[in-house]
Amino acid sequence: MAITASTAADVSLASVTLEVADPDSARRFYTAFGVESRIRLRRSAAHSSGFRAFTLALTVSRPATVDGFLDAAVDAGATVLKPAAKSLWGYGGVVQAPDGTIWKVATSAKKDTGPATREIDEMVLLLGVQDVKATKQFYADRGLTVAKSFGGKYAEFACGASSPVKLALYKRPGLAKDLGVPADGTGSHRIVLGGTADSFTDPDGFVWEAAGPAASEES
Repeated sequence: MAITASTAADVSLASVTLEVADPDSARRFYTAFGVESRIRLRRSAAHSSGFRAFTLALTVSRPATVDGFLDAAVDAGATVLKPAAKSLWGYGGVVQAPDGTIWKVATSAKKDTGPATREIDEMVLLLGVQDVKATKQFYADRGLTVAKSFGGKYAEFACGASSPVKLALYKRPGLAKDLGVPADGTGSHRIVLGGTADSFTDPDGFVWEAAGPAASEES
């Protein structure tokens, strides 16, 4: 049974920083993709191979908008991992940015009710974790408010008033399967989560730091 909470989170995810080898190139890609205002970039040469155990997901209003975002990503250099297609839950596809970050774009609508737009209804950071229940409790103990919980399969946290992204947890093998990639991976996650509290590292090695002022690049 799902557990829901209507209260706003006391602690929340305030920013997402992607660690990339070439911030200038990454900025060009994310500007073309249409998400440059929702992420931050930081230069990093940390080793990373295989699945980085997370995805950033965009929820949009209709299939034509899904296609628009995916086409823009591919035109800017992304690799298609799952072509856009209909499913039981809606319509969506998965691409991998040139810096290695995996993005999913989806809608619950199966038919277009209007033309494509560049509007994003919601952006979700899905972390692939070893133990959803344990990691959910870890975050709850840190002050994040659980908004939805489906046992050991999935958990979602409430967003802060100004948060550009929602945080959710999914089992790592299941997330990899959904994205169409092998679950194995080593090295850095190549992502830093900015929070409204002190710095810490979660049980799966995801690093949080106090969110500072927005910047397009940090060297």
